[in-house]
Amino acid sequence: MSVGLIALLDDVATLAKAAAASLDDVVAHAGKAGAKAAGVVIDDAAVTPRYVTGLSAARELPIIAKIAIGSLKNKLLFLLPAALVLSLLVPQAVTPLLMLGGLYLCFEGAEKVYELVMPHAAHAHENALETISIDPKTFEDAKVASAIRTDFILSAEIMAITLGSLSESGPAMQALVLALVGIMITAAVYGVVALIVKADDFGLWLAQRSSSAPGSTFLRMLGRGLVQGMPYLLKVLGLIGTAAMVWVGGGIIVHGAESFGFAWLSHLLHDAGERTAHAMPAVSGVISWLVQAAGSGLVGILLGLATIPVVSHVVAPAWRWCATRLRRMRTA
Repeated sequence: MSVGLIALLDDVATLAKAAAASLDDVVAHAGKAGAKAAGVVIDDAAVTPRYVTGLSAARELPIIAKIAIGSLKNKLLFLLPAALVLSLLVPQAVTPLLMLGGLYLCFEGAEKVYELVMPHAAHAHENALETISIDPKTFEDAKVASAIRTDFILSAEIMAITLGSLSESGPAMQALVLALVGIMITAAVYGVVALIVKADDFGLWLAQRSSSAPGSTFLRMLGRGLVQGMPYLLKVLGLIGTAAMVWVGGGIIVHGAESFGFAWLSHLLHDAGERTAHAMPAVSGVISWLVQAAGSGLVGILLGLATIPVVSHVVAPAWRWCATRLRRMRTA
């Protein structure tokens, strides 16, 4: 009995050590994959705050919570199993799907630029797309739906980058790492977004403090600065988010085109970055990246602007026709 118990405990200890080693591997892989996807994560954090601008302060955190839950569902319920299935059965389909998502990001970003440059034409375009939304009953629902759609594309890119760094791992390890990266990134992104959008409320609380304790004057000044500065910060983040969408979307399409034998554009942007970097060797790495990112953004803008009339005159009428047919079938 005692020998059997000791053997059992020894087996349990061995299994525990193996599980701990596997957990260490998962965390290490997740850390590396998260670092590779950092650029897209930053884009996600910059894009999201614009979806709560113009809404009441009381609804900001509930809206962020809805988007975060939608983001987690995107990653764990849809993208994770889809990524595993595609990587096992149809790996060649991953790139075209990512490029399609990249085109959607270009379209979303170009819409914002179009609205800024030609507000009247953009208003007519929005009216044409009115029935394309995911049946939003309120303005808040439309904001959340739009944010979750954009998050889906960015999340897909994050999961694809993560999966690409796990090409030598088995399906079980890939699933665990994808799940861990999805949870960690969602918590980090929407935690930061919540802090950003509630910073003005915190600033108001600081500004209204009547304490005479040392440093209270500085805290009140800091609070007033937060209250006055946050609207400008949110506008800047909105611009960064728009730029991020066209940059990421354009970059996805440029790199995806290489898989289909159209590497000339990627090489052109790379060579332009290298030539510019040689002219400024002190900051060569930064300059090279900026030039290539600007080139990807330009590609994204051009593609996005090209899709606007297609969506307005082809996709929107087709969607409207399908929606009308479905309503008639339901009422028949």
